[in-house]
Amino acid sequence: MATVTISPARSRPFIQFLLLLLAVAAGLGGYALTYFNRVEKLPANIWWHALFLVVFALVAHLGVRYLAPHADPVILPMAVALTGIGLAMIYRLDMSYRALPDLESQVTGSKQLLMVFAGLVCAALVLILVRDHRVLRRYTYTAMVVSVVLLLLPLVPGLGVEHFGARIWINVFGRSLQPAEFVKVSLAVFFAGYLVSNRDNLAIGGPKVLGLRLPRARDLGPIFMVWAVAVGILIMQRDLGTSLLFFGLFVAMIYIATNRVSWLVIGSGIFLPAAAAAYFLFDHVQGRFNVWLHAYSPEIYNREFGGSYQVVQGQFGMASGGLFGSGWGRGYPQLVPFAQSDFILSSLAEELGFTGLFAILLMYLILIERGMRAAIGVRDGFGKLLASGISFSLALQLFVVLGGITRIIPLTGLTAPFLAQGGSSMVASWILIALLLRVSDAARRPATPVEPPSVSAEVSGE
Repeated sequence: MATVTISPARSRPFIQFLLLLLAVAAGLGGYALTYFNRVEKLPANIWWHALFLVVFALVAHLGVRYLAPHADPVILPMAVALTGIGLAMIYRLDMSYRALPDLESQVTGSKQLLMVFAGLVCAALVLILVRDHRVLRRYTYTAMVVSVVLLLLPLVPGLGVEHFGARIWINVFGRSLQPAEFVKVSLAVFFAGYLVSNRDNLAIGGPKVLGLRLPRARDLGPIFMVWAVAVGILIMQRDLGTSLLFFGLFVAMIYIATNRVSWLVIGSGIFLPAAAAAYFLFDHVQGRFNVWLHAYSPEIYNREFGGSYQVVQGQFGMASGGLFGSGWGRGYPQLVPFAQSDFILSSLAEELGFTGLFAILLMYLILIERGMRAAIGVRDGFGKLLASGISFSLALQLFVVLGGITRIIPLTGLTAPFLAQGGSSMVASWILIALLLRVSDAARRPATPVEPPSVSAEVSGE
């Protein structure tokens, strides 16, 4: 009997390290160009920065090689490149904010660097503690409970904080924290564990309507439960973006698990009416829709609160950037409120142009594609759903952010992963990257060949 040998996937350690150096160079180059274009000389500490970042790239490379030796060599460099570009843009905005006394409190570059360090430490801990992603399936319903608790924290009196009409932050030791960012992690684990156990029931077809095979009525419970949670977030926290992200994540994962288009139709059919009802019930949501539909109306543009000034200025900035941009440090992105968080993509488009923004979006696309490739390659159903859920959450969040600043959809308040200022988002994004690396490592790890029984064993067995 012939033995089948499965050739191992090529780990390509040198490729990962080379890509990491290029990723570090992207962020370091942005920092140096900004400084040079504004004061016509390089920063005095540029070489120390370069040395530190090269050492960081080497440590990160060796850490992943030791903890996840078979992981996709492209995932980590893409995340590092996006983080470095975001840091460079935040530092660039800080240089403009320092010249404006009333905006001095918005200087956030050093704080963001600390959050990046915290995110990397959390990612390392995930890789150390979770040696096999399949152990997370044991905590399916624990992840559900954690998700519910995190979602309810902003509603606790004295703990929750309301900003700009949405109640999605909590105050911990004088610092603001957004629990919903970490719910992306726990919900991805819960959805993957639940769907891999129940996908056979959810895939069974019910009645056929207009050529579309609908699920059975008794199997609609899960989607209505998640719909109720999403609507609850929309009502109690008045946060359209978070509810859309969570509900969209579940609908996408249930479609991947069952391969039935009917779940997409049902999901859209029950969420859109809830969003329409929120428009009539909540002034905050109605204001965002009015900004989306009538951004250039003088009445809406000139409102002191809830107007379209931010959206319009962001579009003016992107238009002035043109094809190749004004150059690092030569534009005026600081004129847009929250240019370092909600509108960091428009800030980058103004100074890097459409070409630079397209390159950044291509990095996101590569990262998402590599995550989906890990989902396809991994051998267990839980890993497939977990990796595809993480990848889709990154894709949906990016679409919602970009769609908001370009007025394709209403502005939601979500931030671009890795790029935007925000400690909760940065730490949660790096935890997701660690989980992707772990699943990718399992997907690319060579399968252990099964040796055929020897002749003597067969004889003795008879």
